[in-house]
Amino acid sequence: MSIAKHLLMILLLVWSGAAPATEPWQLDLAEPTRQRCLEILRAALDSEAFWVSIHAAEGLTLSGHGSEVLQRFLPRLKKETDDQRRCGLARELVRAGDVSQRQVLLSILEQQDDYAHVHAAESLYKISSIGNGIALRRAFQQTENQPLQIMAAAALARCGNPKAKQQLRQWLASGDEEASRLAAWVLGRVGSKADIPQLQRNVARTTDPTYRSDAQHALAALGDASGLTALRHNLASRNPAIRTAAAAFAGDARDLETAPQLINMLEDPHEDARVRAAQSLLVLSQLPIQRDEDISNLPFPATEQHPRHTEGSVLELNDGSLLLAATEFLGEGSDFSQAHIVARRSTDGGRTWQPPRELQKNIGGLNVMSVTLRRLEAPATRGAVAMFFLVKNSPDNLKCFVRFSRDETKTFGPAVCVTDAPGYHVVNNDRVVQLSGGRILVPVAYSSDVQKEDHFVSFCYYSDDGGKSWRKGRGHVDQLQRGAMEPEVIELNDGRCLMIVRTQLGIIAASVSEDRGDTWSEPYSLGVTAPEAPATIRRIPSTGDLLLIYNPTFVPGAGLGGPRTPLAAAISTDESKTWLRATDLEARNDRSYAYTSVAFVRDRVVLSYWDSDLTDMPDKRSYSLRFRSLPVAKIYESQ
Repeated sequence: MSIAKHLLMILLLVWSGAAPATEPWQLDLAEPTRQRCLEILRAALDSEAFWVSIHAAEGLTLSGHGSEVLQRFLPRLKKETDDQRRCGLARELVRAGDVSQRQVLLSILEQQDDYAHVHAAESLYKISSIGNGIALRRAFQQTENQPLQIMAAAALARCGNPKAKQQLRQWLASGDEEASRLAAWVLGRVGSKADIPQLQRNVARTTDPTYRSDAQHALAALGDASGLTALRHNLASRNPAIRTAAAAFAGDARDLETAPQLINMLEDPHEDARVRAAQSLLVLSQLPIQRDEDISNLPFPATEQHPRHTEGSVLELNDGSLLLAATEFLGEGSDFSQAHIVARRSTDGGRTWQPPRELQKNIGGLNVMSVTLRRLEAPATRGAVAMFFLVKNSPDNLKCFVRFSRDETKTFGPAVCVTDAPGYHVVNNDRVVQLSGGRILVPVAYSSDVQKEDHFVSFCYYSDDGGKSWRKGRGHVDQLQRGAMEPEVIELNDGRCLMIVRTQLGIIAASVSEDRGDTWSEPYSLGVTAPEAPATIRRIPSTGDLLLIYNPTFVPGAGLGGPRTPLAAAISTDESKTWLRATDLEARNDRSYAYTSVAFVRDRVVLSYWDSDLTDMPDKRSYSLRFRSLPVAKIYESQ
């Protein structure tokens, strides 16, 4: 080391201080050291070593400078022809805030040419973003390409698949050293303290220094003392690959004691070691991310002016932020009160929310309500956002409309009528589905006049041209008493469609369509007890299982068949034939929870639902809209 560099190192060590600041897991990094880290990362963005530039981009994004990555990497991605490199560029663009580039990774993974399949799966694992999960589940199930299988398992496990995590643990304990090494690298980030004993055994049994260091670094990330000691030792390894990996894992391990060594590595002769050291120093200077955090708050609380905020829908925007839309009622909380649709945006996963804005003004004689936000695929304009909503004029005039946005919901085009026939057409919030072939289904509960008749049949309107024109399906579903109400539709793995409906019979009823939602079978019980309340059904991307959100309490003779509490989650692993109640999301006996929206964002399930008091005077009740976000894994852990 030159005298100048030596003096610089002394100054950085003195200026930085390696002591925690106000938080025990946060490094107090002085500004000169921070600027040196950023200088290293920015210089490495133009590195001749491609993957070093990718690592530099990761470090910049993790330290809050993703805009620089977007500016530099978008032009590079457009010019790049090598699919492995395209995976790296797309991955870092997603991490930096352009979620639309995830499609690059999914498209590469679905190609027949397997040249970049492993890179695509690994990249999806690193950004915790798997789309609908189909391509990764297929990659996990195949057995011809083990590295691909392991990386697919990594992505699925990170997003909540318990079977994928168990398979990683089997690879960790296997005699296959390469599979064990990759599994250790993954489980250090997605595993738990339960993995420590096997990792310790792996350290003891291997003679390869690289394999041993991978297990040691995983142990460190899981908080094991022997792993932390080994990681600190590996930061001084003569093998540049080992000390580079140690520098990367120092941030994952939240090991503040490595700070002096990492600062020393800012002048390492190996460029990637400098980059990883800079990244970990910047990561350690920030508060740790709580990946298992259960986020719950009221973005739309009830007030005297607005006693009801209900029927929400959540959409992940292309910049990674969340948009939560809801119906805001004015003065009163009746379904026939004045209302418009409002929205709030969150840039931190729903922990805090920006001020509300009007998404759809009231164009009805009474109100507009029940919003669904959906990002569409072909034959619609790919990536366009559709906003479906109801326009209510009278008890015999309720129609569904849709508007499209091509600028991430900043503006919307003219409204297109979906349900053009006379009558009262109920489309619940967050209900519209686009099938794998492109058809859009809008499930409708119909009554000619909700006050005079108050009996509903359910069917679908559908569009095969991206929402430009709509046709009413030929068949419908009916039930006794008030009929088949508030339908929801989901596509099954065999291409059929499943409809579930609210009833007054103490069950959730179901029906199947063999022709993509045009006609429907005789209804039958889904096998789930429920009051007269809507249920929401979705497919979990990481597992392919079905998730049902519903109220499980039926009380014969009670109003609406019983209280809308608790709010429960059930899982079906056999395409709705059987259900296992997994957990209760809400369980207060003095509250009511209903009209749920469900979306999957990265490794989390994101919900909204009304949260209402249970007074003895229904016309005096207030309804707030609750936002909830929790890891998908927590639903399975509850089983």
